[in-house]
Amino acid sequence: MPVTLAQAQVNARADIDHAVIDNLRRYSWLWDQMVFDDAATPGAGGDTLIYGYTRLTETRSAGFRDFNTEYPAQKAARQQFTVNLKPFGGAFTLDRKLRNLGPQATNEMVFQLQQLITGATIAFQSELIHGDTGVNALGFDGLDKSLTGESTEYLPIDNDVSSGHLDWRGSVVNTQALALAQLDIVDDFLSRIVPSTTGGGDQGSAGALPPGVKAILGNTRSITRLRALARWAGMYTETKDALGRQVSMYGAWVLQDIGDTVDGSGPIIPIESRDTDGGGGGASLAGMTDLYAVSFGMDAFHGASMASTPLLETFMPDWSQPGAVKSGELEIGPAAVVLRNTRSCGVLRNVRVSG
Repeated sequence: MPVTLAQAQVNARADIDHAVIDNLRRYSWLWDQMVFDDAATPGAGGDTLIYGYTRLTETRSAGFRDFNTEYPAQKAARQQFTVNLKPFGGAFTLDRKLRNLGPQATNEMVFQLQQLITGATIAFQSELIHGDTGVNALGFDGLDKSLTGESTEYLPIDNDVSSGHLDWRGSVVNTQALALAQLDIVDDFLSRIVPSTTGGGDQGSAGALPPGVKAILGNTRSITRLRALARWAGMYTETKDALGRQVSMYGAWVLQDIGDTVDGSGPIIPIESRDTDGGGGGASLAGMTDLYAVSFGMDAFHGASMASTPLLETFMPDWSQPGAVKSGELEIGPAAVVLRNTRSCGVLRNVRVSG
């Protein structure tokens, strides 16, 4: 049965598991939207967890026919995919004499667990964008790799933007007319994304995702610029969700800054210099980035996890046992993400936001 983090939290076997899931949900909107199909079972060898699925790669149309003629034959295209599920998390060690240093709310064991939760959130969000099993076989393929070459990869050079990029810098887009012109391009990009119709999780219980949850993922600078454009058009709104988080929206799309890398050196979705003319001979422009459009649901973009196993578990030290130094662990999965329909997600390349 598909499960969300909210539903996993209700079924958590230990108070600390419940608290960790609560932290993941509150501090990562992405984690909270993922639904995991807990259906994977060990392979024939017993040491591999494989989740198989069919990805819709090409749709078909329908039309009219004249009398005494046949309809032209067409077929929708599907492709079989598999993904290997792996455990995900981390560990820390702690001396028993140091575990209670500091006040209760900030003692060393609480601090180490909280930092592990933060690190797991950043690592998951980074893998979701940049994951490549050709580079790291222990991870999964992220959106950047999965969407390259697909019909929902929107390249300005291929879409009547002569400069080969979109320029959203404040010094360039400084009137309502210019903002609306840029949003016309954004809307053209978003119109190619097919929303989920199923939502996710056990639809008969609390914590299920409603159908049609969708988001635009970016970095601080790109989301800030998109908010500015949306305000010009009167399409920007803010709401609070059930967890008290402030949620920014462009129309029906949630705007999500997915944050910085674990060392804080830059955003997960980078801002960098690129040659955007498509031929490799143009001048390199600074301040270029991408925006990802994602539709969440079991028929769109979702997670996969192991059957009959808790989605998240914590293993805290037993300080009543001998041994001066003990370990604590946080483990999620085994899990991976699945792009069920290539049209349920897209990427808008080469947006200039600075420089």
